[in-house]
Amino acid sequence: MATLELSRIHKTFGGTPVLHGVDLDISEGEMVVIVGASGCGKSTLLRITAGLESPTSGIVRIGGRDVTALEPADRDIALVFQNYALYPHMTAFENMAYGLKIRGVPRAEIRRRVEEAARLLDIDALLARRPRQLSGGQRQRVAMGRAIVREPKLFLFDEPLSNLDAKLRVQMRAEIRRLQRRLGVTSLFVTHDQVEAMTLGDRLVVMNQGRAAQIATPMEIFTTPADTYVASFIGSPTMNLLRATLEDGGAGATLAAGGSIRFAQPVPGPAGRPVIIGIRPEHVTPEGDLPVAIELVEPLGSETVMHGTLPGGEAMTVRVQGTAPVTSGIMPVSLKQHLHVFDAETNLRLHGLASA
Repeated sequence: MATLELSRIHKTFGGTPVLHGVDLDISEGEMVVIVGASGCGKSTLLRITAGLESPTSGIVRIGGRDVTALEPADRDIALVFQNYALYPHMTAFENMAYGLKIRGVPRAEIRRRVEEAARLLDIDALLARRPRQLSGGQRQRVAMGRAIVREPKLFLFDEPLSNLDAKLRVQMRAEIRRLQRRLGVTSLFVTHDQVEAMTLGDRLVVMNQGRAAQIATPMEIFTTPADTYVASFIGSPTMNLLRATLEDGGAGATLAAGGSIRFAQPVPGPAGRPVIIGIRPEHVTPEGDLPVAIELVEPLGSETVMHGTLPGGEAMTVRVQGTAPVTSGIMPVSLKQHLHVFDAETNLRLHGLASA
């Protein structure tokens, strides 16, 4: 096991800045997930950690050692890729053993490590097969086995589940988490899938336009998002974000859609300060005096998601347990609990918010 430290990582491609001074410290045995939309810089950050890209400036340390200028082979890491990267002419055993073979590991030790990893991954009956004879999930297990036999200080996962179907993704997600905990290897995992991020990570790094918008545990990010980007990216359906202005003393706010809401704790700022009120769909109460014009109802069995608009055109999503109280028309709602308040200019979270 080893720690990973990224210090002030900047990266520019052809004059275009991609990363803007990212800092990240990962403890021994920790699983950290980098999540964000396409083009946010998450894969570039992983490639810099792996040594596949060089930072324009900044330092990469693994186990306290500066590896910024080292080749990938000298960093004691193992990568698991999105496309498996298996040699088609080799068997699963040969693919898993190849890295050890070229490093000169004795044949008996290679066999021991490969067979042990295969048992861990439940692919010991597949070792004689070539990649074309394996399913997508089996290929991914072989790719993971190839990484495990290296016994590296650091695992790096670059969207390894994105080529799998939905059911298999859930299965492999649980498998990766179980293995990482059992092996105790420090791991950095990149994904664009927020569910994957929430379920896999001890901590998340939410990237936005080359910056780490927030680094925290999954539940901290869900319950106290640092800004409107994090608030809208994490959580499905996405958080409702509504324009408003503070009332005198910050005890409440007037919504642009009409009506007012109260805060349990005052929000700092003068009367008239533009703010954004955030509330997750499951916290909207389907009773009140704020009219929502319901346009789409999604029955999901144990719950129902309703999409509509407020007066003025702002989108509003409501999630309720069981069946929908309405299927179309106007549904009055209220915003009473679990409110988030963000500054309308900076989009940053404000202090002093709570349930009313």
